[in-house]
Amino acid sequence: MAELADLKTLATQVRRDIVRMVHGCQSGHPGGSLGCVEFMVALYGKVMHYDAANFDMDGKNEDLFFLSNGHISPVWYSVLARNGFFPVSELSTFRKLNTRLQGHPTTHEGLPGVRVASGSLGQGLSVALGAAQAKKLNNDKSIVFSLHGDGELQEGQIWEAAMYGAAHKVDNIISTVDVNGQQIDGSTDQVLPMGNLRAKFEAFGWEVLDMDGSDMNEVVNTLLKAKTMTGKGKPILILMQTIMGNGVDFMMHTHKWHGIAPNDEQLQKALEQLQETNDY
Repeated sequence: MAELADLKTLATQVRRDIVRMVHGCQSGHPGGSLGCVEFMVALYGKVMHYDAANFDMDGKNEDLFFLSNGHISPVWYSVLARNGFFPVSELSTFRKLNTRLQGHPTTHEGLPGVRVASGSLGQGLSVALGAAQAKKLNNDKSIVFSLHGDGELQEGQIWEAAMYGAAHKVDNIISTVDVNGQQIDGSTDQVLPMGNLRAKFEAFGWEVLDMDGSDMNEVVNTLLKAKTMTGKGKPILILMQTIMGNGVDFMMHTHKWHGIAPNDEQLQKALEQLQETNDY
């Protein structure tokens, strides 16, 4: 397992990967990807049990992860590559012709690490709960993790799934919501306010934790704490406060970088703000 300092170093590298990937094809979603770096790095580097070298779709006796807000694929692809699922060099093919690294994760190209196509918002919690139930039926003690955007919670299917998960005591799932307050058309409060998310999920029968998604130490500790809460009759939700575009000052705190790519000058500015590393 990686040490905290190593995770922080990798987080910087992942941010460099993200801005380069999106710039390279002049398409993609840098804002949310940059905000979720600490979560993804901690999840794959410290929290989940998996075998990257022998990936298969079943994932028996392994922890599973499902990315529901599939548009932030750049951060996922970077973390998968940096943890040995496929070559780091493949990151340069993001969103290009015949690539396995589609703009939204897909399965037909057989990219290791990806078990379901995602990007149609609202569906990921249902998928994750189904996978978690399958593990329980198979006496598999592993845990299922999922990540969702806060704007995604405006989809009704999320709440149907939340109701189902609690009713069926699916207690081997840890779902995290990226609460950055931004979505494609503006702030979530401007588009459709969702009120008190903690109170809502608790009312639906979930155990709820809060964490600062920009603090690597807190992310690691909260995820590890959540693991100790599994198997006790309730599904677990983490409300993760993040900053859209975190790490690149001109991308931060605005929905405008939800889905546009930096130009050459903006890429250089972004890379100057991200500590140089020995890799890509």
